[in-house]
Amino acid sequence: MVCTKQVYICHDTITGIFSAIYDAWKESRDTEAGIALRGCLMPQLFCEYREVDEKEQKSIAVERLIKNNLGYNAYWDLYHALLSDGPEKADAVYQTILAARKVKDSRKIMEHLSNPHVAKVFELSRKVANEAHLFTEFIRFRELDNGVLLSEITPKGRVLTCIADHFTNRFPLENWMVYDKTHKVFLVHKAGMNWILVEGEELDQTEAEKVSTAELEYERLWKGFCKSIAIKERENLACQRNHLPIHFRQDMTEFR
Repeated sequence: MVCTKQVYICHDTITGIFSAIYDAWKESRDTEAGIALRGCLMPQLFCEYREVDEKEQKSIAVERLIKNNLGYNAYWDLYHALLSDGPEKADAVYQTILAARKVKDSRKIMEHLSNPHVAKVFELSRKVANEAHLFTEFIRFRELDNGVLLSEITPKGRVLTCIADHFTNRFPLENWMVYDKTHKVFLVHKAGMNWILVEGEELDQTEAEKVSTAELEYERLWKGFCKSIAIKERENLACQRNHLPIHFRQDMTEFR
């Protein structure tokens, strides 16, 4: 008799993936199971595919399970891995949670890098954390006519929640937005309040180009400053790329 592997299919969101982990943990944790993202599914033999009923309650339950049994540090590694663009991230996180059951101290699961799933989670988590850190340096806001500060970015991972607190602390009394063009999500902050994520909306490019008069002047001055401090004879493009990767330049004032 051939054993069938259960594969749970979900959307590429925290709620969707945690819901899939909830179902897999509840129904198949003692048998072979996996998780696949919708749109990234590679059909395999001897697998039974199931659509996941995605619910916030399931996501909360899995978050609590991870924090209570694996600890906050491991939770943030798993969470950051799920923000990456890796198609295998959901299954890697689920398999890491399963692997934690077999180690003496589940809170040290992320130290077991000999496990390929743990190593993959570590790699994806570090990738997202590094990208988020770079965006805290390379994000450029522009002031619109209505006084709102707007920035457009093109990240590989879903880094908005990673950078939200940084800019909230820096601009607590400003109205600002960061638009993730890759995933079409807004990070929105209202003066004096906390930030929120807004999905399912498109950026109005016409309105986004209506910048204030002061903004135009500061852009001109900033570009002039960057040009004036450059020494053409000492130009080193390879060194520039190490400090400022080309991927980030498309949304920076200096290179527009």
